[in-house]
Amino acid sequence: MCCILCKRLQSRATGQLFLITEDLEVQSCWMILLNYLAKTRTKSDLLAALTLSICWNSIESTISLEKPLNHFLFNSYLASSLRNTISRHRKAVESKVDVDFVLKARSVREFDERCTCVMFGYNTYQEYYHDASPYYKLSDILVPVLCLNAADDPFAPSHTIPVDTVRSHPNIALLVTSHGGHIGFLEGMFPRHRNYMDRVLAQFITAVFEHRDELEDVCKHFSS
Repeated sequence: MCCILCKRLQSRATGQLFLITEDLEVQSCWMILLNYLAKTRTKSDLLAALTLSICWNSIESTISLEKPLNHFLFNSYLASSLRNTISRHRKAVESKVDVDFVLKARSVREFDERCTCVMFGYNTYQEYYHDASPYYKLSDILVPVLCLNAADDPFAPSHTIPVDTVRSHPNIALLVTSHGGHIGFLEGMFPRHRNYMDRVLAQFITAVFEHRDELEDVCKHFSS
């Protein structure tokens, strides 16, 4: 999993550099990215961004992941991983949360209710999920962003993809495929090589470098 940013850096040699950063660990990095762009608006110092299989609405994602099959395939495993993390760092968090109660959580939502909300001062998981959802903040994003989603992604149900909102947004492009799942987008009978997501990523990075002056103009326009 990767979160891709294209950042402007001053360089004595070239005057302008781009930094491509990847976060292969944090599943929620795309949500953090869009929330960051919405908060900073034109002050992020980013020229463009790309998200892959982002979860737009955390409450609706939770409803989807708590369906029996999705709970069996995904939710249970994710909750187990979260419990293991708390167990490993018990001494660091036991003053802030009821660790034994947290370790009884059997879903991501239960974990967030018992741990995340308590640690970060949210009264309910609904309040936390609403605050974390990029779905409600798109109008504040001024940096050009390309968002790749699949209509059959159990983490981001198709009805939560903000197609109508993006139609009227000048700086967000939404690419939705019929299939692809969550960060899958595999192709062919034996999908061992580059897939659709890889090609989109490569084309995006190439376009950013080829059109960086235009991107700068867009960012300057919205910052003025």
